[in-house]
Amino acid sequence: MKELNRSLGEVDAEKVEQFVAMICSAEQVFVTGVGRVLLMLKAFAKRLNHLGISANYVGAVNEPAITEHDILIVGSGSGESVVPLEIMKIAKEYKANIIHIGSNQRSSMSDYEDLFIRIPCSTKLALEDEIKSEQIMSSLFEQSLLLLGDIVAMMIVEKKNIKDMHTLWKMHANLE
Repeated sequence: MKELNRSLGEVDAEKVEQFVAMICSAEQVFVTGVGRVLLMLKAFAKRLNHLGISANYVGAVNEPAITEHDILIVGSGSGESVVPLEIMKIAKEYKANIIHIGSNQRSSMSDYEDLFIRIPCSTKLALEDEIKSEQIMSSLFEQSLLLLGDIVAMMIVEKKNIKDMHTLWKMHANLE
């Protein structure tokens, strides 16, 4: 819990506000990542759909085409994951806005991102300014990413002025 508190405490609140604004103004939201990071982003996409925001994960059978009116959210702690990097390049060709959530501020993804949200957790690069974790592998980053997604969802609820859970459930029921 201390590690999570520290990692989320170091996320730039202004950038999270920009993140929320970008999601709310997009026609569609797409997410991509690799492995457990992708699982966290799929949970976030599902949450966005429950809030009435069209969200998909890259590679889904029913994935629509990305356009200049959409955003791509890429999760990669190191910023060096090959497949998400290539997806970013393609999304940029279609003029989509790209949000990268990661730890490495100077990654290969930097050239393609419109917004970088840093969760300064340990990565495979073992950079000096990363939060070291007692947990295995990149668990701290993945947990922080999942919680950040839920925080952003709560901020969207506030921005949309949704007053009660009943309204949320009605929105969800109309989508499915």
